[in-house]
Order: sequence, then C-alpha cells, then structure tokens
Amino acid sequence: MKISKKAIFLAILLPIQYFLVQFLSQKPVWIEKYYSTSIFPFISKVLRILLGWIPFSFGDVIGFILLFLLLKSLYQLIRTKFKNFLSKSITFIAYLSVIYFCFYAFWALNYFREPLAKKLDLQQSNYTTEQLLKTTDTIVSLLNRSHLDITKNDTLKVEVPYSISDIYDLAPNGFNEVAKTYPEFKYSYPSIKSSIVSTFQSYNGTSGYINPITGEAQVNSLIPKTGYPATTCHEMAHQIGWAAENDANFIGFLTSVNNKDLYFKYAGYRMAYQYCIRELFKRDKELAKSLKEKVNKGVYKDYKDSYKFWKSYENPIEPYLKKGYNSYLKANNQTKGISSYSYVVDLLIAYFEKHQL
Repeated sequence: MKISKKAIFLAILLPIQYFLVQFLSQKPVWIEKYYSTSIFPFISKVLRILLGWIPFSFGDVIGFILLFLLLKSLYQLIRTKFKNFLSKSITFIAYLSVIYFCFYAFWALNYFREPLAKKLDLQQSNYTTEQLLKTTDTIVSLLNRSHLDITKNDTLKVEVPYSISDIYDLAPNGFNEVAKTYPEFKYSYPSIKSSIVSTFQSYNGTSGYINPITGEAQVNSLIPKTGYPATTCHEMAHQIGWAAENDANFIGFLTSVNNKDLYFKYAGYRMAYQYCIRELFKRDKELAKSLKEKVNKGVYKDYKDSYKFWKSYENPIEPYLKKGYNSYLKANNQTKGISSYSYVVDLLIAYFEKHQL
C-alpha cells in the first residue's frame, strides 16, 4: 500500500510539535501575551458561536466517531495479519499529529500561561494553620448564611428547584458580574452541554470536563444539583482559558458567589468549604472537628447525599482511570497531578485576606 506524502509530512510534524510545545511551556509571559489574551479568546468565541446552538455535546459525538474508526482499523489490521502495518501506522501517527495540534492550538497552551493569582493581584504564599482556620471559619459563616437564605431552617437540606438547562442559563450571570472588575471574565455565546457519557463520568469519578477541540463545557448530568452550579462555572472557567485545575476551581467559586442567584452562592461556598476543611483536617483534626460543628446540619445532609451518590458508582477500574488522568495533568504543567485541585485553598486564603470578608 502506497504511503501518501501528506501522511508522511504530518507524521514528521508530530515530534516537531512536541518539542515546540516543550519550548513554549517555559515561556509563560509569551503564552499570556500572545496566546491566552490575544489569539485564544478569538478561537474560544468562534467555537462557542459555531457549536453553542447545538443542543447535544458535539465533542462527545466526535469522540465516539474517532474511537469507532480506531477500533475498526485495529480490527482490520488484526484480520489481515498486520498487512500494510507500516503505512497504517504512519497514517495513524498523521491523524495523531493533527489532533495534537488542535489540542494545543485550540486550548491547551493555556496550561502554560501565567497563574491566575497574578491576574487578580492575589498574594499566594505558604499559609499557616492559623490563616487556614480563619478563612475556613469565614467560609462557614457565609455558607451557613447562604443555606439559611434558601431553607430558613438550619436542619433542612437544600433542594435545587431548577432544571439543568436553567442552571446553564443562569451560570454566565456570575461571570459577567465578575467582569465588571475584571473585563476578561466576560462570558458570551454560551456553549454549555450535558455530556452524553455522564454515566461513564460517574463511574470514573468526574463531574465535568472541557472538550479542548470543540470548546464545549461538558457537565455530568447525573451529579447532585446542589454542586451543579459550581461545577458548571468550573468548566466555563476552562472555556475562557484557565486550564489549571486550581485556577478553574477558584473561578468556579468566584463566579458562583458573585451570581445573584442564591443557589449559585450556596454552591460556591459549599465547594470552598469542602476544600478548606479537608486541608484543615490534614493539619489539625481537633480544630477541624470543632469548626465542623458550626456548620448547619442541613448542609451536612446535603454532603451525605453527595457521598452516597459517588459511593454508588465506585468500581475497581476507577483508580486506574484516575492514575491516567493524574499522569495527563502532570504532563501539562500541573506537577501535583490530581492534587492540583486542592491548590485552590491558597487562592481562597489570599482572596479572603485581601477582601477581609
């Protein structure tokens, strides 16, 4: 079987692209100036305009098609006893080269941009237990207040009255509120979808993801609704160029609590409390237990429901899937892998200390 010159050219480009990405990964100032704040916003907006009107997850469909074609090619290769192995391998590498280019050009170069703390003028540092305790205590007060604003009773759990589409419609409001201070957070042309692989996501323990090639924010439609607003905002943060998980977590918090909707505020403080109390338990269990006692009982009824949800999807394959994701994050400038999500705590501390809430 004759190998096309185009396939050979694209296959040769793959290692060249790899070394170029490694070079650019050491140039955060370049990435910030020439990609994240200039080229990428245009790419992101165009993708949302082109695909936002489609009611289903276009990225998931493309993923299924690519997976089918890969399995079909493997089947044919085995069936023909690896006939034309070289040509098919080069063709596969050529396709991989195109996907690799789209992955980084359309979104993933944002992994190497300057950190969010610099953009928001937040002073990150190695925080003390006292700082963590003070911030967590502040969050507890705000969480209890937002809980009572909804339930009017500290023992009742929050029941979100919205449909999923209602949440998607309300989510941009928080971004546009934050944009009054930081214009780059303005969010237009929504492209927020429920993933058609939500069941699979539940089994692998994920709440959502950004499709880096189609620019769609994909949310697991099965997760409990009390956390749904903050998860949606987290994925939208990825859409506007914040690839690092700790940065997306903080933006998810910030845009949720700045949304005028009570259920978004509750979801934002709920998420912030989870991260902070977890870190406090690691440092001082007794302090954490005493602070936990201050939280409204209805909030912990909500957490208990969430725990039951994720427990029902536990399976022996999940740890291996998480190891794969952990390796992916480490390969993209997040040296702590999945633990990067928890790095949001120092952003929260810096934020609350700056604003003295």
